[in-house]
Amino acid sequence: MNKTLVMAFAAALLAGGLNAQAQTTAAPATTASAALKLGYTNIDYILGQTPEAKDIQNQLTIQRTQSENELKRMQKELEDKYGAYQKGAEQMSDVIRKDRETELQGLQTRIQEFGRTAEQSLQAKYGQLVNPVVQKIQKAIDAVAQENGYTYIFNLDAGANTTPILLVAPKENDITDLVFKKLGVDPTKTAAPATSKPATTGAGSASTPAATPKKK
Repeated sequence: MNKTLVMAFAAALLAGGLNAQAQTTAAPATTASAALKLGYTNIDYILGQTPEAKDIQNQLTIQRTQSENELKRMQKELEDKYGAYQKGAEQMSDVIRKDRETELQGLQTRIQEFGRTAEQSLQAKYGQLVNPVVQKIQKAIDAVAQENGYTYIFNLDAGANTTPILLVAPKENDITDLVFKKLGVDPTKTAAPATSKPATTGAGSASTPAATPKKK
């Protein structure tokens, strides 16, 4: 959830609570309202303990490795052709030299495009694999909230390199164990690694052995 929206939502809750308290003080007999029950959990942690987590991680690793291997092959091809160009450039005619330079520039462009495409494909694969599991987790959270009378459930993890949504919260409001029970997952018996968004393959920032040579 967007952090700005979360802060605005929290402010609205606080303002609503203060307003309700003021109304209750002024007219306790007619404006009493049910207290809000707030809970929290960590969806990323729950996801990492599901039976699907290990398979998701394996599939992402396979695709990332394939992309990295292809990138290395393309970079090696560029290095070899660039080396051959350097050795024979002095003896090449202008036409041949221009042709070799165009070939090197084209290969460099293909490497960069491959890097971008590979990264986009990996991100899409992550979403394809993870979204069904997240939807299942959300259904479990919805059921836990309804069965236990929670008005709002917060996700403790705001995402990588961000400040958590809740900095302080009572342990009794942590619904994680209830969600695990609803999912039929025992985290003490799960050896699956945490499933996080895929790291970059390195393809998008591929470097070439040297700048494409200028025509002499």
